[in-house]
Amino acid sequence: MKNLCFDDIRSLLRKAFEAQAETVADWHRQEPDFPVDLPEAQDQEGFLELLSRQHWCNFRLWHVEDRARRKDAGAELIADCKYAIDKLNQERNDLIERLDTFLVRAFAPILPSAPQGGRQRYNTETIGVALDRASILALKIYHMGEQAERAGVTSDFVAECQRKASVLVEQRADLLDSVLDLVEDYAVGLKRPKVYYQFKMYNDPRLNPELYTRKAGA
Repeated sequence: MKNLCFDDIRSLLRKAFEAQAETVADWHRQEPDFPVDLPEAQDQEGFLELLSRQHWCNFRLWHVEDRARRKDAGAELIADCKYAIDKLNQERNDLIERLDTFLVRAFAPILPSAPQGGRQRYNTETIGVALDRASILALKIYHMGEQAERAGVTSDFVAECQRKASVLVEQRADLLDSVLDLVEDYAVGLKRPKVYYQFKMYNDPRLNPELYTRKAGA
């Protein structure tokens, strides 16, 4: 991996936020075609590709969860949605960890040699998790705007959706500022980056008793 400076990483994170907002609209016109397996990111382009794939997980989750909430949904549809949601959530969290892995490696050679105050401090939320939140906010903003443009709704409903969309836009801007503040904390040695692993158990037949006991019984 080519060494990045802190300004490179700040620029990359701004691009990440912009890409999420742009692709939400694009994907509603035409869905993307991703390769089955994405390699580990070795550069900024690879990072943005991983980010796009992670964002695509949230995009699909949004629409599967909408289907699962239909009042006329039968048991088969609900089960299919549940399986899809579990699979997408697993992929989503795996990709968050891969985003954080890239960032931790990018920060490693440019961090101050000793943390400020002599004690290593960490943030409770990683940048990868913040990017996941930014992805969901981008989806909310798009769909809130979509609802404001629906035919046949009242002017009060339109005003409510527009107000909520404005709040979501502000919250997403705040989130980007917070992420950039965290980068500054890394730069001056206040905090250190770290990958936090989810170790999801529900999809692993070795760790979910509902799966391994049934398999043993079979």
